[in-house]
Amino acid sequence: MGGYYKGACSTMTGKLALSDKVLMRVEKSARYIGNEIGMIKKDPDDVLIRFAFCFPDVYEIGMSHLGIQILYEMFNRRDDLYCERVYSPWPDLHRIMKDEGIPLFALESQDPISDFDFLGITLQYEMCYTNVLQVLDLARIPFHATDRGEDDPIVCGGGPCTYNPEPIADFFDFFFIGEGETEYDHIFDLYGSMKRSGTYSRSAFLREVSHIPGVYVPSLYEVSYNEDGTVSDFVPKFSDVPATVVRQVEMDLDNSPYPEKPLVPYVQATQDRVVLEIMRGCIRGCRFCQAGMLYRPTRQRNVEVLKKYAISMLDATGQDEISLSSLSSSDYEALPELLDFLIDECTKRKVNISLPSLRIDAFSLDVMDKVADVKKSSITFAPEGGSQRMRDVINKGLTVSDILQGATEAFKGGWTKVKLYFMLGLPGEREEDMTAIPDLADEIAMCYYDTIPKDQRNGRVRVTISTSFFVPKPFTPFQWAPMEEATEYKRRAHIVKDRMHSEHNAKSISYQYHEPDVTLLEGVFARGDRRIAAVIEKAYEKGCFFDAWTEFFHKDLWDQSFEECGVDPDFYTMRERPIEEKFPWDFIDCGITRAFLEREWKRSKEEVVTPNCRMGCSGCGIRKYGGGVCFEGKNKV
Repeated sequence: MGGYYKGACSTMTGKLALSDKVLMRVEKSARYIGNEIGMIKKDPDDVLIRFAFCFPDVYEIGMSHLGIQILYEMFNRRDDLYCERVYSPWPDLHRIMKDEGIPLFALESQDPISDFDFLGITLQYEMCYTNVLQVLDLARIPFHATDRGEDDPIVCGGGPCTYNPEPIADFFDFFFIGEGETEYDHIFDLYGSMKRSGTYSRSAFLREVSHIPGVYVPSLYEVSYNEDGTVSDFVPKFSDVPATVVRQVEMDLDNSPYPEKPLVPYVQATQDRVVLEIMRGCIRGCRFCQAGMLYRPTRQRNVEVLKKYAISMLDATGQDEISLSSLSSSDYEALPELLDFLIDECTKRKVNISLPSLRIDAFSLDVMDKVADVKKSSITFAPEGGSQRMRDVINKGLTVSDILQGATEAFKGGWTKVKLYFMLGLPGEREEDMTAIPDLADEIAMCYYDTIPKDQRNGRVRVTISTSFFVPKPFTPFQWAPMEEATEYKRRAHIVKDRMHSEHNAKSISYQYHEPDVTLLEGVFARGDRRIAAVIEKAYEKGCFFDAWTEFFHKDLWDQSFEECGVDPDFYTMRERPIEEKFPWDFIDCGITRAFLEREWKRSKEEVVTPNCRMGCSGCGIRKYGGGVCFEGKNKV
């Protein structure tokens, strides 16, 4: 399946898939030409396997994703494989490609995606689902796995959305559930051996690959439904196909692949910086947070390994900022030592240090004070719930005292801008929980005026409230929870807004909230089943893609698509699930037991807080992976 597309030669020969005439007609043509710093070049004719790695969103978003960079590095270490990249063309190029019959191509070789053995699509958020179809459409690959022939690429998916792959199961040949460092070499070894021996066929490969841990082949399973529309049964079609797919976890982060010479985009990416992943997982156990559940157990990288990576990446890229990546950076135990090293190194290089995901405490603020620039840009807190009751419901583990003390320390440190993130529509939310949001913002603003003498103030304090609407996700304690109607979400947002305007200092506090329509569609996708695929396909045919972008979201087209497919979106969003209901994703073993999730759902209704993992093991089931925080400190056997 190798070779060059004769009408669009490789960038290795200095030619591009798009003509100069086309590149002049599109916004940011550098999105499509490849040849970035750090790009890996191979001769496609010298490899057995060609893998096109796709992020189904615009280039600037995809280039900011660390996961692709890690696997791009890992895959290309193989002599028999060439991993290239492809992103969703922006709507201007999409139209030209459709009108002029230009096939979707990979950045490295500029060859059509249809020439590849694999098209691997990372699924980071549900609102990219129509972009998956855009990629297949422009690549001239049949939408449905059952319609693909021997010469079509194997379409595989990975990422957090694979923990309920059912709404898009029809479009994929297989999904890999877990961390890609663990099993992809085995997948490629299988494919390569079948190709070399002449025993390869699409059906034979898919049957064999289903035996590899973490691999789910949708075509090898049958789903049946009850009269009420819920899932009745989900069973493999053959006795050798596993009934349960087990999530795969990389436990040895210190020796796993990492991009020491990462790609540097020509177009400014959303996160245009070197990214240093310090750990995976989170000890906190927030009941709404899918990432905090799925990426358990918490595993830390050795600080000496991180120092080495930091030097290598800064040397290779020339970037002027380095960011520490994790779900909760404050919980990385060697953070003081790592920061002392980075501050010394980055000061010499005039490189900024970015520290997202810090908690509201004196230690974190002391850390931020060391690395922040003189201007003291805004500091972000995420209380999620306005009232203490609501924070206990979601197991946030923050008291109002923690928040106010953190804000006070920030003001003493010179910050005058505070961003606060909350969720509306959380399970059990009451009106007093909504009004508590601006009340808390007001208390924070008053901390500034009470703490900082008038002659030492750097202008007026600015507190920005931002609210999103809750989406229940699989494998969280809130997977049973209902959502609300769009009108109800708007009503709750206006309760916050009206309270702020009537009770609070509007000059110091501002409020912004998301529109609920996209949130409700996300909720359908998050907990949907295979019947949703027809709706996604219909919506794409009507012109829906880039749905995560406000300017391209068309609620009316989605409403029409649901109606024409005879699917009621409220079935997936508005009802609270019975505790015994079989979910579309129940065939996946993510490591956390259902008993633990049920227990946490019950504790949320009782407003009981569960201690974090370092305070004591809560028996979630993740110890079976044999490492990480489960075997540290109080959790040691």
